[in-house]
Amino acid sequence: MTPEQKEIWDAAYGPKNEAFRKANLTGKAKVKWMYQRYIKDYLRCVQSVDDNIGRVLKYLDDTGLAENTIVIYSSDQGWYLGEHGWYDKRWMYEESLVMPLMVRWPGVIEAGSINNDIVSNLDFAETFLEIASADIPSDMQGRSLVPLLKGETPANWRKAFYYHYYEFPGAHSVARHYGVTDGNYKLINFYENNQWELFDLTADPNELQSLHGRAEYAGVQTRLENELQRLRGQYRLPAEDPPSTRPRQRLRK
Repeated sequence: MTPEQKEIWDAAYGPKNEAFRKANLTGKAKVKWMYQRYIKDYLRCVQSVDDNIGRVLKYLDDTGLAENTIVIYSSDQGWYLGEHGWYDKRWMYEESLVMPLMVRWPGVIEAGSINNDIVSNLDFAETFLEIASADIPSDMQGRSLVPLLKGETPANWRKAFYYHYYEFPGAHSVARHYGVTDGNYKLINFYENNQWELFDLTADPNELQSLHGRAEYAGVQTRLENELQRLRGQYRLPAEDPPSTRPRQRLRK
C-alpha cells in the first residue's frame, strides 16, 4: 500500500481490531465475530466491483464507444459464504462451480437473452480469437462461444462438464477430486478417499443428499461414470496427478 492507502486501511480496521483483541472472545462468540468480518468484507468487495463496472459502462456510453465495444464479464469461482460449512472455494459443488458470464455485443446479442448451454473458461481464448478474426490453434481444448452469442447452438455442443482439483496437500486442504455434471445430475469422485457422490440437481439443488449407490439411480450413475471416463480421455489426463505444491510433513520421531 501507499502511505495514503495504509492510513485509510488503518483508520477502518484499527479500532475494530483493537476492540476485538480487548473483547478476548472465545467459542461461538469468536466464530460469529470472524464470520461477520468475513461476510461484510466480501460484500463490500462485491459492491466495489459493481460500482466500478458501472463507471466503465457509463464511460463507454458517454463517449459513444458502447456500440462498437464487446463487453464480457466473468469471474473466478464463487466463494462459499457458509454453504456446506465452507468459506473458501475449489469444491465441485454448485456454489463454486458455477461462474457468472455476461456479454454485451450490440447488433449481435439480443439484449436480455439467456443461454443455458454449458460453457467453460476454456472457451474464452477461442472466443476472443474468432472475434478478432484470428486462427484458433487446433490443440486448444475449448470452443469459441461466438455461435452461442449469435443464438445458434451447434448440434455437437458439449452436454457435460468435467472438473478436476488436485492440489492436496496444499494451502487450501481441499481433497483431490474430479467429476462430471450435465446440469441435471452431478457425479464426484474423491479418489484418494475412495468416496463417490451423486446429486440430483433438480430435486436437491443444494446438494445435501448423495444418491450414489442407490438402485433407482443406477442408470444415471452408469451414464455419468462413462461420460467421466470419456472426458478424461478427451482431455488426455495423465494417470497420476502432478505433485502437490506443498509436500507432506514428515513425522518426527
